[in-house]
Order: sequence, then C-alpha cells, then structure tokens
Amino acid sequence: MSGRRSLLFVYNADSGMFNTLADIGHKLFSPQTYECALCALTHGYFRERTQWRDFVASLDCDCRFLHRDQFAALYPQESTPLPAVFTLNGGLPTCCADADSIAACTDLPALQQLLRERCCRLGEGARHRPGHDSLAST
Repeated sequence: MSGRRSLLFVYNADSGMFNTLADIGHKLFSPQTYECALCALTHGYFRERTQWRDFVASLDCDCRFLHRDQFAALYPQESTPLPAVFTLNGGLPTCCADADSIAACTDLPALQQLLRERCCRLGEGARHRPGHDSLAST
C-alpha cells in the first residue's frame, strides 16, 4: 500500500447476490425506510452512479468499499453505526463520516462536500476500485 491516505467506505448492507436483490427491492418499494444512506446516495437501483465514481476517482486517497458483514469480519472490535467512512491509520479504522452525518446529506453533492471537508482532499492519481471491493481481495 502506498503512503497516501486510505479511505474505507462501509455500507449498511450485507454482501451477496440475495442481499443485493433484496436491497434493490427495498429501494424500489420502500425507499423511505432503506437503511443505507450511503448506498441510496451513491447507487441507483442497479449500479454505482457515474457522478459518484468520478468523484471517488478524483480523491487523492486509496478508496476501498466493504459491506457490513465484510467489515465486521475484518474489524470485529469496531462498533461504529453504519454506514460510515473511515480513514485507515496503521491498518486501524478511524471514523471520519458517521451514519448521522451521511444521513443528513440530502443529495450526492452534499455527501461529496462532507467527504471533502472531513475525510480527504481532492487531487490527481487516486486509485478507485469500482463497486464493492473487499480489502481481503486486494
């Protein structure tokens, strides 16, 4: 891993095909009760929003994405409510955007501003791993 800052985005949703299909259904039929504000802001029904992908690519950070179950397996001691965004310092997560601050974002530009202010600066050369990549697979 490089010496650059690392960001870890953790969705309040579990991994796997069944869970993905259930999430799509939940977003379609009951979006007001959907439990992952990060997913709701950054993804449409079927894929990551292009505006989000471009934003993440512009961050001067190594960005990784995990689902709730993957995060719990890697960091069982971490009890921060999800969704959340963490910086990784010495391999340990430190929350920079918590569930309440993410939920307060009314749209994608508000989330982007939150992340700019709290988590990482914009710059060149960021590596983005699209979709929901696991740290275990990198």
